[in-house]
Amino acid sequence: QVQLVESGGGLVQPGGSLRLSCAASGSIFSINGMAWYRQAPGKQREFIAGITSGGSTNYADSVKGRFTISRDDAKNTVYLQMNSLKPEDTAAYYCSIFAVVSGPPRSYWGQGTQVTVSS
Repeated sequence: QVQLVESGGGLVQPGGSLRLSCAASGSIFSINGMAWYRQAPGKQREFIAGITSGGSTNYADSVKGRFTISRDDAKNTVYLQMNSLKPEDTAAYYCSIFAVVSGPPRSYWGQGTQVTVSS
């Protein structure tokens, strides 16, 4: 089984920063990629940032230049550094991993952490 534990969400003022963490544990043979998504009420879940096993990154246009994704292989942890936060960044943020447990790779999801940007 795979467990993803997210932390770092909270309330922050516009222009502020937060750092989200997501630690993966369980019977994981390998992790092929890690990513962050977000979902606001009434909207579909959207891709925010991703990082491959080789370290390549990509970002949604809405967060490019403000957010940075990184990983720590020794800890099986992915991070999302969020700077210059805007009210429209308010959402539940979810981490995911594309991993092999047994059989072919598949996606696993965290339970989400709330980020609220407000004055």
